[in-house]
Amino acid sequence: MKNATSKQGFTLVELLVVIAIIGVMVGLLLPAVQAAREAARRMSCGNNFKQIGLGIHNYHAGYNQLPTHGTGTQPGSAIGGTAYFNASSFGNRFRLSMLVPILPFIEQQALWEQISSPSTRRTDGTVQSPPWPSMGPTPDQIQYIPWTTEVSSYRCPSDPGFGLPALGRTNYACCQGDSSWEVHFGPWNSLRTVKDNGVDARAAHRGFFKPLDKSTFADCLDGLSNTIAMGEIITDLGDNNIRGQVTESGANVSAPGISLPNIRNNPSVCLPLIDPLRPRFWAPQFFMISRAIFGRGYRWADQGPLFSGCMTILPPNREVCGPFNTLGTTLIATMSSQHQGGCHVLMGDGAVKFITDSIEAGNSLAASIWLNNTPGAPSPYGLWGALGTRANKETISSDF
Repeated sequence: MKNATSKQGFTLVELLVVIAIIGVMVGLLLPAVQAAREAARRMSCGNNFKQIGLGIHNYHAGYNQLPTHGTGTQPGSAIGGTAYFNASSFGNRFRLSMLVPILPFIEQQALWEQISSPSTRRTDGTVQSPPWPSMGPTPDQIQYIPWTTEVSSYRCPSDPGFGLPALGRTNYACCQGDSSWEVHFGPWNSLRTVKDNGVDARAAHRGFFKPLDKSTFADCLDGLSNTIAMGEIITDLGDNNIRGQVTESGANVSAPGISLPNIRNNPSVCLPLIDPLRPRFWAPQFFMISRAIFGRGYRWADQGPLFSGCMTILPPNREVCGPFNTLGTTLIATMSSQHQGGCHVLMGDGAVKFITDSIEAGNSLAASIWLNNTPGAPSPYGLWGALGTRANKETISSDF
């Protein structure tokens, strides 16, 4: 007599136990996978910075100077006004950032040739007449194709910002030192037509890049390895983040107490405007309405500090503080990132370092150095400020 063999399946309890185990394993592995992906994005971000650093060094080798932050052409026509902040299709009013001239040195020769040659192409498919000039119009012209182009080397893969109202975005900004005073003028007058005596510029502009002025490696008396050349920044997402936008109190009106002298005399003057319940965001009543098209990192081609500049005044990932003005040209623009705990910086010698938010940053209530406040004095912003100055003879004896 043959024994009958019976086939047994899984019971419902056993199936539920297996599903529960798989769920627990996925829950344990998912954070590790996300951390691995962020580590890869952070490494890619650092590699972008290294490429930019190499481009800066190759540019210096070719021209015996750094790429000028605030360069370009002055329009031959006064249509639309003559001030630097007036838009123009006939020239760029010396508003081009240092990210423009280094394009050929970071494998962007094709884009550079589009910019350096006259063109009739427009983003809307029509013909520009008269043609766009060599070196392009002011960097706010949305119909000029190069200014709307996303350059992969200028973007951190951890930053989700994309598309309008921004033009081509950047996550890498040039370091202009430990003072925000008149970084939009440099040694030029307010119309950028003739050079002033540059007294204000020499007193306040102590960073690796001097706005609208020639800089060289020889200017870095503190040593290239002790001077920050560029820093990482987030791009504005339109979410009222304190790192991506400044404040406003009604259309075209600065928030209470926020003015050019006030931010110069106290870089932390914007602290009361932050939402106490959500410390990464401005209080709702100070949401920026008028400048929806102006945000942190919104134009890689524009030398305005809101777009492509940074300072070593407030520590990394602190607020961007400034009054309402035409282009966000004078503000406390610190560095920031979407990475956890800090941001990348590019040193003058090409090394890339990750600086934590807790770096020693001196007195964040202290007035900046400028013409009427002890020019040549040590940075009041501690190690962080010292790293931002090129020739202040501070001694940096510890790792950072």
